[in-house]
Amino acid sequence: MNRTIGWKFTIVLLVIGFMISVQYNTLKHPEERDTRDIWAIRQELAEEKKTHSELLKEIRELDKTIASYESMSEHNTGKALADTVEKLRQQAGETDLRGPGLLIKVKPSPESIAYGMPITSISSDLLIRFVNDLNRFKGLDLEIDGKRYTMLSSIRDINGMTTVNGLDVSTPPFEMKIVTQSMQDCEKLYNYLLASSIHDDFYLENLIIEISEPKEEVEIRGWPEKFENLYLEELPKGE
Repeated sequence: MNRTIGWKFTIVLLVIGFMISVQYNTLKHPEERDTRDIWAIRQELAEEKKTHSELLKEIRELDKTIASYESMSEHNTGKALADTVEKLRQQAGETDLRGPGLLIKVKPSPESIAYGMPITSISSDLLIRFVNDLNRFKGLDLEIDGKRYTMLSSIRDINGMTTVNGLDVSTPPFEMKIVTQSMQDCEKLYNYLLASSIHDDFYLENLIIEISEPKEEVEIRGWPEKFENLYLEELPKGE
């Protein structure tokens, strides 16, 4: 009888000890709580919805392309492929482009000129921050000091000089061009850049940016380099 009571007492102690250890670990390592306010959460949700909408739009465009291929005869398929290739060349930045946009001049600050400070090239970090700031907006085409910036482009510091696609960016002053999809998008970008804190980043490097009023037509040049096909091979006719 005493042995049975002892076993029961032992089991009760084990259960109590387990509960105390769980409570201790919970207090010592509490779950991280999301401390953002509701506006921050709403903003993130809006960004996710925007991304979702853009993905759906791309999927619909691809479905239309596939449907057009399936409905075309063999004679018209070649034209459809040529149109698709031309569209991809435009997206890759190989072609010249015109549209509503902005002109942005990067210049030394008046104070640096007044005090006779040496004018140096814009740093690669600052140029990357500026491009990342622009990437908040979709569908933009960019030219930096006459060099087309695309998804394949790179901004690097080479021997103390900032380069785009391996080509040196001129010592300020130089010009950047932005082409947007519509005049409405251009005005939104213009208002955003006017109020952006990126001006402070430029000023810390003794530079300023002058943003033109939205223009009906801005022209940027295509990327002169041609893409090389390294893996695909054309099969002889009939295979």
